[in-house]
Amino acid sequence: MAKRRPVIITCAITGAIHTPSMSPHLPATSDAIVASAVAAGKAGATILHLHARDDETGKPDQSVEGFANIVPAIRAQTDAILNLTTGGSPYMSVAERVRPAAHFAPELASLNMGSMNMGLFPMLARHPELGGWEKQHLEGSRDLVFRNSYQDIAHVLDACRDNGTRFEFECYDTSHLYNLAHFADQGAVEPPFFVQTVFGLLGGIGAHPDDIAHMRRTAVRLFGDDLVWSALGAGAHQMRVAATVAAAGGHVRVGLEDSLWAGPGQLATSNADQVRMATSLIEGLGGLVASADEARALLKLQTQKAFA
Repeated sequence: MAKRRPVIITCAITGAIHTPSMSPHLPATSDAIVASAVAAGKAGATILHLHARDDETGKPDQSVEGFANIVPAIRAQTDAILNLTTGGSPYMSVAERVRPAAHFAPELASLNMGSMNMGLFPMLARHPELGGWEKQHLEGSRDLVFRNSYQDIAHVLDACRDNGTRFEFECYDTSHLYNLAHFADQGAVEPPFFVQTVFGLLGGIGAHPDDIAHMRRTAVRLFGDDLVWSALGAGAHQMRVAATVAAAGGHVRVGLEDSLWAGPGQLATSNADQVRMATSLIEGLGGLVASADEARALLKLQTQKAFA
């Protein structure tokens, strides 16, 4: 009997793109983030990708204090791997963005592998009711470069080097894969390389099957057997990309950070619902969802330190 392939499901809980008024189901307070993350873990998520938010406004919050409101509580209630963002918000400096990962020394942290235009403003057409900081968050992206220079990337690597933290390398376009290969050639990062290719966000590569095949083909050529490939689709592309990637032998990412939707015109009611949808997709393709310990072995994660 053929062995079923374990597939990692990463669930991105809240992110820094969507704003609270877009969906009543987006977790936008510390308590809501904790509850949603724990529920996603119970639903089967292998990895929980975490951002924090200000409890009063729902704005992205990259302070150590903001993460202290969520990380220990989530860690106490799930064995899922915690992946702390160093991307934060594109409006933040790299010094701000890296502080939580440098402080908490997680098993895994995200690392954006290149600068890019990040166009969030098309969502204004779908959400004309937005005002205040939420409207400006989207409108301001018309003139927004999400900076991730070589110096910025090196800063994140250096800040986390002594922690034993490994990285999910987020690649929004082909050049980002080559940037990762550069750092690998310099010995600044070590295999295996957990590459999260991102599709369908304005400013990055599209979500056409040809785009997915191109990114996979390039990553395989650059990293060979050292590659652990995963992908996410933004917005309505989410489950289509997940299906394409899972069928091609990759791992998948879902969550309300990436898409607020469960189908055309239907808001997802929780992160756990999207995890269950991804689980059904993976099992329908003959795979099974990887456990946290299976993913730890695959990604060669180090023994986690106690969170301060």
